Amino acid sequence: MPDQPADRDPDAPPVVAVVGPTATGKSDLGVRLALALDGEVVSADASQLYRGMDLGTAKLTLPERQGVPHHQLDVLDAREEASVAAYQQAARADLAAIRARGRVPVVVGGSGLYVRALLDRLEIPPTDPRVRAAWEGELEARGAEALHALLAGRDPAAAARIEPRNGRRVVRALEVIELTGRPFSATLPTRELVEPTVILGLRADRDVLDARIARRAARMWEDGLLKEVRGLEREGLREGRTASRAVGYAQALRQLDGELGEAEAVEDTAAATRRLARRQQSWFGPDPRVTWLEHDAPDLLDRALAVVAAG
Repeated sequence: MPDQPADRDPDAPPVVAVVGPTATGKSDLGVRLALALDGEVVSADASQLYRGMDLGTAKLTLPERQGVPHHQLDVLDAREEASVAAYQQAARADLAAIRARGRVPVVVGGSGLYVRALLDRLEIPPTDPRVRAAWEGELEARGAEALHALLAGRDPAAAARIEPRNGRRVVRALEVIELTGRPFSATLPTRELVEPTVILGLRADRDVLDARIARRAARMWEDGLLKEVRGLEREGLREGRTASRAVGYAQALRQLDGELGEAEAVEDTAAATRRLARRQQSWFGPDPRVTWLEHDAPDLLDRALAVVAAG
């Protein structure tokens, strides 16, 4: 266990984190744990940072939060770009403030890098808009897979951890290499917790998870996602580099543009969400610190609390 922050009470209970693939019920369990532990929730979901992006991110409504304070929700406008560095600073301040109130931080989310940036020792490398723009121009001209091959030649370890089609992450890796002269892989998070933390993971069989994802995608449209997206357009959604690419929102924009019919948009959203769930499982699955629980266990809360107590 790493050194504890100097101002942390050594007798304080650990941070509790709930991670895992999307659509496994992390948000609901987070609320139940917070109620049981006198805690407050800190979200680690990159898309839920955005104001007004509610239906497509499965953001809990105020009644569903049952009075539990939630942090790192609704902190960005649609035009703003989400930043791991900014999140790390703000979310760690939330953890400290929750501790100062004598309460337990409950971290909930499936955005793997955000979870690690909050909980683990992680150096956020620098960025430079001009260098980033130059590599984005290369991405536009040459395509993600060509840039991924270039990255593989410069930093094989980073290339092995980044999907060839993930142009945004490939560009970021090449930017960092250019700015620092070091491999991007040298800045990737290590499994070294900043303070004592119990990490719970929720899992579901693939067929069950795929069915839940399909229902969620259909429900987004039934509940009015297109209306939500029209409102977000007026707030600059199309200009937002990260918000406009969020699963569900990208498909809704294509439907509004006439590129997809509604059934196609729903199915494309479900397919993209399935891919996201696979990536999340690949991210969290190998982490030996995660205690995995079945998402539909009838005594899920009791099992989770027993792991927390043992931790």
